[in-house]
Amino acid sequence: MSTVQTVLIAGPTASGKSALALAVAENLGGVIVNADSMQVYRDLRVITARPTSDDEARAPHKLYGFVDAAENYSVGRWCRDVEEALTDVGKQRRVPILVGGTGLYFKALTSGLAAVPPIPIDMRASVRGRLQNEGAPALHAELMRLDPAIAQRITANDRSRISRALEVVLATGRALSDWHREGLPPLIDPAYAVKVFVTCERKELVRRIEARFDAMMKSAALDEARQLAERKLDPTLPAMKAHGVPWLIRHLHGEISREDAVAGAVMDTRRYAKRQLTWFRNQMTDWTWAEPNDALSVIRSHFQARV
Repeated sequence: MSTVQTVLIAGPTASGKSALALAVAENLGGVIVNADSMQVYRDLRVITARPTSDDEARAPHKLYGFVDAAENYSVGRWCRDVEEALTDVGKQRRVPILVGGTGLYFKALTSGLAAVPPIPIDMRASVRGRLQNEGAPALHAELMRLDPAIAQRITANDRSRISRALEVVLATGRALSDWHREGLPPLIDPAYAVKVFVTCERKELVRRIEARFDAMMKSAALDEARQLAERKLDPTLPAMKAHGVPWLIRHLHGEISREDAVAGAVMDTRRYAKRQLTWFRNQMTDWTWAEPNDALSVIRSHFQARV
């Protein structure tokens, strides 16, 4: 486990956590490390609100925009990548500042993760093909026979989790529940980390979400969606399900208006923000919740440098 003082910044989308991380990095001489499952994709700089080139010039950033949209990037892969990033930051004797909205990443970072081996591409393709042809309930029934412990915790229409669990048991011959009992150790000791969940009042968060998507549409969001659509990628890939992408592609195909696409994307983002709040409240009970300005004080109290 790392004994280096670490800053962990999470929060719902559009809450201001990236700006906070940048301010902390500049004042502590730290390195910002991505903990957001969508910001890893190079194809989605605008739609996922990745740090801008100006932001990256102000402080070092790691694990942003380095994965192709055709790849199914997993939490297991992120754990391997972030371990390498943290090792590099440690050698530089700098403070790692992990920031993002993906709760499972932070959970794996501080609590460990099941050591599931990589799933062969052909197996993943086979399960996805069956998912399309047979439907989620049929595969869920099969999973109930092969891994009842996991299947009982998944609804019959949870396509992503059903396919993941079925891929594992078919590829490895072992149930995902078995792998969970042989997990990888945590990479960060929570006792040595400042853990802050950035939040804000509901109406303000909604305003931020709407304003940010409006700015995305005035920038290159539609171009990014068009480029993805032209690649004709599997619609179940994570990048193809990024908030805004399915709606904008439907608009580009002439199925809905621009206004309806924006409204749908904003509503999806609002629902996701609500899920993020609920997940962290239930799963990460030892985190400090604070509004952006208050979060600075929380972090300041753990470091001598002024933030």
